[in-house]
Amino acid sequence: MNNKIIKKIGVVLRPSTPELKDSYIRLEEIFNSYDIEVMLEKKSAQMINFEGEEFEKICSYADILVTIGGDGTLLSTVRKSFEFDIPVLGIHAGTLGFLADLSIDELDSFIQKIIKGEYKVDERAILEATVIKDSKKVKMYAFNDIVLTRTSVSNMIHVETLIDSKPFNTYYGDGVIVCTPTGSTAYNLSAGGPVLFPMTNVFALTPICPHSLTQRPVILPGKYAIEMRTSEERALIIIDGQDMHELGLGESVYIELASKTIKLIHKEEFNYFDVLKEKLNWGK
Repeated sequence: MNNKIIKKIGVVLRPSTPELKDSYIRLEEIFNSYDIEVMLEKKSAQMINFEGEEFEKICSYADILVTIGGDGTLLSTVRKSFEFDIPVLGIHAGTLGFLADLSIDELDSFIQKIIKGEYKVDERAILEATVIKDSKKVKMYAFNDIVLTRTSVSNMIHVETLIDSKPFNTYYGDGVIVCTPTGSTAYNLSAGGPVLFPMTNVFALTPICPHSLTQRPVILPGKYAIEMRTSEERALIIIDGQDMHELGLGESVYIELASKTIKLIHKEEFNYFDVLKEKLNWGK
């Protein structure tokens, strides 16, 4: 499949980082030199005293989104733009990221390939969570993970889990992580979960500090849907470590892989295993 030629981009900067102004100016100059129009997201623009556009307008107008910051900035942008089905390119402002792997110094040479359609688009799974509150469905999306956990640090939590409506397991401990392959190297990895290749159609369930040593991470094919609930107390649902929702008594959260995927732009020579080795210091 041929990549489309990019003529308009939208830019999102890491929040509370006004020192990114110089990086943005340089980015804008580089893209403009190749006759590519640049639109800056409104909140990012206000941070550096520029004029900007509403995020939804940018998503409707631009060919791709570009983030400057780190993996967290890209993560947030991906979730907000998910319904628009727009590819995202991450530029890291500092160290190499799992997601934002392009540096500002590499941008000029990369754009020379972008304008010819010579770039890679990774399609990655995203989690869709549904909670029914007051007879209304509340949908949430997570690119990394959904964590069901306790509301108080002094208590453990029972999490009943069903797979395709059939009882599967009851976790007792600090909670459970449900992660995408992309999110497998985030909280999931810290909790002892497996590393998953990011372009696979699976997700993992990893218990957090389980009370029983018999509880172990499980990898499930993407065709399955799970239901999680706690019958004893309220629980917290944490989306990508950024958004928090409360799960009330008697309520369930239904989690599955969304029917659409996230699209990330990379250099054609991008190799996930090289990034993995670098970030985890393997082979050193």
